[in-house]
Amino acid sequence: MTESKSRLTSRAWFVMFALALTGQIAWAVENSWFNTFVYDTLTPDPRPVAWMTAASAITATLTTLLMGALSDRTRSRWGRRRPFILFGYILWGISTILFPTVAYIKISSLAIFMVVVADSIMTFFGSTANDAAFNAWTADVATSETRGRVEGVLNLSVFLAQIVAMVAAGMLIDSLGYFIFFYLLGGIVTVVGLIAGSLLHDANAPLDKPTRSFWSEFTDPFNLDTLRDNRKLFILLLFIMVSSIGMQVSLPYLIVYLNNFVGVTKSEFSIIGGAVMVGSAALAIPFGILADKWNKRNMIAVAILISSLGGILLSLVRSLPLLALTGLLWQAFSVAASIASVAWLKDLLPEESRGKFLGIRMIFWIAIPMVIGPWIGSTLIQTFGIPTTLNGQAGFVPVPIIFQVGSVIALLSLIPLAFINNKRS
Repeated sequence: MTESKSRLTSRAWFVMFALALTGQIAWAVENSWFNTFVYDTLTPDPRPVAWMTAASAITATLTTLLMGALSDRTRSRWGRRRPFILFGYILWGISTILFPTVAYIKISSLAIFMVVVADSIMTFFGSTANDAAFNAWTADVATSETRGRVEGVLNLSVFLAQIVAMVAAGMLIDSLGYFIFFYLLGGIVTVVGLIAGSLLHDANAPLDKPTRSFWSEFTDPFNLDTLRDNRKLFILLLFIMVSSIGMQVSLPYLIVYLNNFVGVTKSEFSIIGGAVMVGSAALAIPFGILADKWNKRNMIAVAILISSLGGILLSLVRSLPLLALTGLLWQAFSVAASIASVAWLKDLLPEESRGKFLGIRMIFWIAIPMVIGPWIGSTLIQTFGIPTTLNGQAGFVPVPIIFQVGSVIALLSLIPLAFINNKRS
């Protein structure tokens, strides 16, 4: 069954919101609490967090590239994107349920290896379902008339997911522990994926079967002609890459820093995080709307400047109100820049190859930043961090320099942004 390009039904909106929200909750928990789980239950060494983040990022990128290109080519009676979304979400949830069992492994080196493997497996299913197939489906069903509303739903799901991950997750982990928390999360992902995936209707796919081989289509975005034909798109991706590296220097270690350096409990972090995300929604969404009406490039530049200032100020304060205020500046305007740049990026995507170009986006947005950023953060923590021992394992407590260096790197993203010279894009 297919979804008309002329309009979106209430069923389509429900499916879109349910899958977007559930997927974003799962990603938000992975980005925030998987690292904390490793630090609290396995080792306080910052390197495994960097390894897990890098492995997950590389897995996500390769999966999105391969499965995005594959879903572009799929012509089945089940639909084009639907099989990848339906089965991907179900397996994503099951792998999330199994993730914390690595803590039962008593040999620390083996446990660290297995947690990286388990996270990568979970990421494979999540990226297949969400990053490759679901994102391509939203681009398929949206028109120029509905694009803004579709982006609004997707961005709303990000904020709601972050609020759930910040507020509910910390309190649930404090009261129930990591294991029950991951069981609940995985169960929700599986059930929602089964229901919403079954209700999903694909957009009308081209009737002609692809004539080129899978590998020629897969490698097409990497050739020089593609780069020349999509110059503005790749410059925008370069901006996204540098700004994301800056954020990833500190983000994987944020909760660990607040718990162990500042002394904020997980429940207190839930309150701070919830306030920050609500405030971010109040600031970032109107900012994105204004960016559509005004000069996108200048609006994004302003957002990066304010976000970087917020990151530096966050590293200097200790009280809960000031942590919330500076965290709001740091996150709200980073998200605002992301909203404007991703909407801009989707307008530049070649219509016939959205799936694989969304995969190319993953290289600049996820793979490179989440390899380089956490490595920089880990190096800074090992060099300047406070030595500690947890569960018999030696490691380091993160210190404020990770936010300061990350903010400076984010400012460097203004350089490629300056080369996009459209007045209205």
